[in-house]
Amino acid sequence: MVYSIRSKSRSIISSMAALKTSVESTFASSPINRPAGSKTMKLEKIRDAQQGFTPVLKRRSFSKLETSSSSTAAALTRDRTSYKVQDVAKSCGGLDYFEEMKQRFLSFKKNKYFEELEHFQNLAKAQSPKFMVIACADSRNGPSETNAALEFAVNTLEVQNILVIGHSDCGGIQALMRMQDDVDSRQSLTENWVVNAKVAKFRTKAYTAHLSFDQQCRHCEKESISRSILNLLTYPWIEERVRKELLFIHGGYYDLLNCTFEKWTLDYKGSKVDEEEVGRHSIKDHSFWS
Repeated sequence: MVYSIRSKSRSIISSMAALKTSVESTFASSPINRPAGSKTMKLEKIRDAQQGFTPVLKRRSFSKLETSSSSTAAALTRDRTSYKVQDVAKSCGGLDYFEEMKQRFLSFKKNKYFEELEHFQNLAKAQSPKFMVIACADSRNGPSETNAALEFAVNTLEVQNILVIGHSDCGGIQALMRMQDDVDSRQSLTENWVVNAKVAKFRTKAYTAHLSFDQQCRHCEKESISRSILNLLTYPWIEERVRKELLFIHGGYYDLLNCTFEKWTLDYKGSKVDEEEVGRHSIKDHSFWS
């Protein structure tokens, strides 16, 4: 949940300009307000699901009421806030994940970096990647706007391939399939993110209504990849390079349980994007890695 941050004292002063103000704050330069009607605002534990870190940020809030004998003076209250930050490097089990990261980094440096020293030193000077990979935000595969990254990769780095990867048991797709069609996506950042794949959901429902929920999700996972590939063609500078065969767009599907990978390439001549974002997705060079 996101609360707006603004200066509470400013709004009070504007309406009570004749009153004498007495404000005390531990951090006067960083006012943090509570939502209207709330007496206490607590910052709960923030868990990083991908790394297992458990940073805990506690806020202690209390108010001090000051009064003045002057008939023209009044009392104003202000939160006095202090912070206590616990060790962010350790999990609930006491394991030091930064130490594990350190050991993995040193292992990479010893077994990979020094073994291919010339290669990595050349990379430090310049890069010429052949692929841009667009994957899921799921921690097992390692949301945000991608427009700038796409433009940089295609127009500046001039990558020759864009690979869009989806995977099985995708939490985002499951959330999409459970979402009511008339839901107001603005109420949730997650819903606002997954609603971009609503066309994939509608097509899945149309073709798989007789299947189980899990089977529908599996179908939607792959359909979402196809929709993403067609969406890429709506960028004129991507469509132009694909048409000239300077850029190729591929789809990939990773099965987490069976450790298999399905790959295909967009057949541009057989594909079409229309104004209603339905389009037609034709593929070639379909292969299955197991």
